[in-house]
Amino acid sequence: MGKKLFHGAAYYPELWDEKVIEEDIKLMKQAGINVVRMGEFAWSTMEPEEGKFELSFFVNIIEKLYENGIETVMCTPTPTPPIWYTYGHPERMYVDREGKVMDHGSRQHACTNHPFFRERAALITENLANAVGSLPGVIGWQIDNEFKCHVSECMCHTCKGQWHLWLENRYDTIENLNNAWGTKIWSEYYYRFEQVPQPGPAPFLHNSSLSTMYQLFSMEKMAEFSDEQAEIIRRFSSAPITHNSSVFFSVDNERLYENLDFASFDTYATIDSFENYLINNDLWRNFKKGKSFWVMETSPSYAASLESHATPHPNGYLKAEAVASYALGAEAFCYWLWRQQRAGCEQPHGSVISAWGKPTVGFSNVLEVEEMRKEIESIILSTTPSQAELAITYSDRGKAFLKTEPHRDLNHRTLVTDFYKRILSMGIHRDVIPEGASLDGYKLLFTPFIPYLPSDYIARAVEFVESGGTWIVGPLTGGRTEHHTVHTDKALGELEKYAGVEVLYTYPMDDSGTIGRAFDIAAPLGKWSSVFETDSKSTVGIIEEGQSKGKSFLTEHPLGAGKIVMLGSLPQGETGDLLLQKLIDHYSQEANLTMRTDVSKGTIVAPRQGDGYTVWFIINMDGKGGSVSIPQRGVDLQTHSLVEPGKLVLGSFEYKMIQFKGELE
Repeated sequence: MGKKLFHGAAYYPELWDEKVIEEDIKLMKQAGINVVRMGEFAWSTMEPEEGKFELSFFVNIIEKLYENGIETVMCTPTPTPPIWYTYGHPERMYVDREGKVMDHGSRQHACTNHPFFRERAALITENLANAVGSLPGVIGWQIDNEFKCHVSECMCHTCKGQWHLWLENRYDTIENLNNAWGTKIWSEYYYRFEQVPQPGPAPFLHNSSLSTMYQLFSMEKMAEFSDEQAEIIRRFSSAPITHNSSVFFSVDNERLYENLDFASFDTYATIDSFENYLINNDLWRNFKKGKSFWVMETSPSYAASLESHATPHPNGYLKAEAVASYALGAEAFCYWLWRQQRAGCEQPHGSVISAWGKPTVGFSNVLEVEEMRKEIESIILSTTPSQAELAITYSDRGKAFLKTEPHRDLNHRTLVTDFYKRILSMGIHRDVIPEGASLDGYKLLFTPFIPYLPSDYIARAVEFVESGGTWIVGPLTGGRTEHHTVHTDKALGELEKYAGVEVLYTYPMDDSGTIGRAFDIAAPLGKWSSVFETDSKSTVGIIEEGQSKGKSFLTEHPLGAGKIVMLGSLPQGETGDLLLQKLIDHYSQEANLTMRTDVSKGTIVAPRQGDGYTVWFIINMDGKGGSVSIPQRGVDLQTHSLVEPGKLVLGSFEYKMIQFKGELE
């Protein structure tokens, strides 16, 4: 990898005869598809009977594709165990929180922790890797497919036993667990680890510690399975390994990618939520810092199943998505799927080619993407995405805490995305980073909506502040311990010590008539909030109306060469949005962010660095056209003409590439 940009599609040759496959290869070459992903649902084709492996079909397909200039990302087929695995064996199946045992059919119907599943998954992966791992056409591997997409935490008997072992390993003694979880409440006290239940059916709600720890256990076991699969593949193949994940799924993506070689994501965001598309790029770029990511699945026009469908992309939007991804760090832009499925539950899903072999409504847009790919390829390969100066921390573990304690349907992904949209609309180049990411090179760090902040994260953030950074914490951050209990020393634990605040109260401000004022803007306050007692020097935002009138909801505290800003409540409505934008603008200017443009809403600038030069990719995402001010003389890399400083206008879904000498200040 690394020598070209990939333009790909998911392909299922096991569903079609030789004549159709020949036709597909011809059409792929016409559409500029240079890579396919295959095999993730083909376990029954690869092992039709237990222990009988038939892999020559895929060997032949990979070789035939390679002869035609099309490379392959090979997948392990573990999301769809065959009928010989499942029939008559309910003990091997996934069990949901209500105790329902899954039957054969669909996908992800087996428990991935069952020892027989691990055994058979290891064998099919070993045989597959041995058969195709050395083929020149195999340039990468994908483990499984969308872990925990349709399911979350399994409640089967196998998981229960492994849960108890996980707890013993984490807490060492049952007394440590009881103390950490506060189990004397409601007579939940345990005497042995095997007495600790799974968070299945209950008359009311489970203990928060039980619910959150079970999610973390499930996430760790999923990553453990991925690690096992990767280790097997590496015995037979040197090709890099990934998994196609999402912020929607019940996984810890940071932990998942720890032992994989590159990150990839699937998304089906429509044009009316193009920000949801972009945040994936800004996050996945940072799971494997310094390495390109892949867009492994997105629709060429629309997503659909037997029960639902999305709106088709307007002409031109697919190209905007693709150029944005390549500019923001993607090495590949791939579709689900190549040829429409004639059977199954996703027959209506958008594809590049119809089931009867004709171009679909999205085909002309795929051709546009290919023309664009060829135009930008040399520029992308000779540059790298610019390091942002502003970072927002995203946490799948924080997502687990909010799943346990959602209050009024709080959701970490939605909250962070809404926050991200404001920064995006202000023309600020940004990184979305996992908890463990390095903070080097950043000037401004946002840590919103993470109930539990680990001590090591706080320590790194404090070091960042002492070195001159500005750390904006909250809302809804720091109010829970690692065991999902309430702090008993201070409301926000050790965070308060560094932030120079005392939290007087924490309570929900939604619909309470509470009004806060900061930066000369008054707005309603909402969500579960922290109210601060500080001196007037530290107060930036004061509560003007409501139960905590006269107290602070926004403070700042100098620390070393930098400062910590505490946002205790979330401003609401239109005025709340203005207040948050003013907050972001104020601290961005104070931190002297240089990677910021006056790009119009709906258009983005993706900066990249070359050897002694900078390239701006300017892309209109909303189809309404846009503009940006060019700060100094540059060169339009499409027309090779000079571009003078001043306003540059873009048409609907248009993109431009402007090169400047040196790094822009």
